[in-house]
Amino acid sequence: MNILGWKIGVRMETDNLADRLNRTGPTVLDVLLSRRSGAARALTGPGPSREQLADILKAGARVPDHGKLFPWRFILFEGEGRERFADILVNVLTADGVNPAQVSEWRTRVTAAPLIIGVVSRAQELIKIPVWEQELSAGAVCQNLLIAAHSLGFVANWLTEWYAYHPVVKQKIGLKPGERMAGFVYIGTPQTVLEECPRPDMSQIITRF
Repeated sequence: MNILGWKIGVRMETDNLADRLNRTGPTVLDVLLSRRSGAARALTGPGPSREQLADILKAGARVPDHGKLFPWRFILFEGEGRERFADILVNVLTADGVNPAQVSEWRTRVTAAPLIIGVVSRAQELIKIPVWEQELSAGAVCQNLLIAAHSLGFVANWLTEWYAYHPVVKQKIGLKPGERMAGFVYIGTPQTVLEECPRPDMSQIITRF
């Protein structure tokens, strides 16, 4: 049995639904059916090791990609880089006249998780592959990062927030003309017990043609 409560080939049942969230299991389906995002501000260390991060990024890059364009790239925020990222947000918020208490809250929120992976969409226009398909590929990258992090025993959250769209922030973190943030994926260890969130009634979202 590993520390997350799984036996090889056997899923440990429990009466507590929260205990079954974000569990690494013996099959991919176990991972997918238990994945649960955790609040970024409630994440802490430890985060992925260098080797684990390399695997997470490789998994992120293994997505459907019509035309093999690789219409996305990664920006890693960790250690001092994460602090510099927080400084950028603080400076922008301060310049925009945001309340100091809220500014401080945003710094804490951004620096809580030990790792943030920025996924940049760099879709090309006026080519055979539609921009929409390229953007969907970037979204798939974000989802793969979540699943890969979960499979290694971490909790992750895919966010955009205001700073994904702020022109000064985008310029400061190195986005080029035409590039957009598909999202920021926060990865770490949860400080609180995860609880299930509402899921769709499958009968309401499925039709047969």
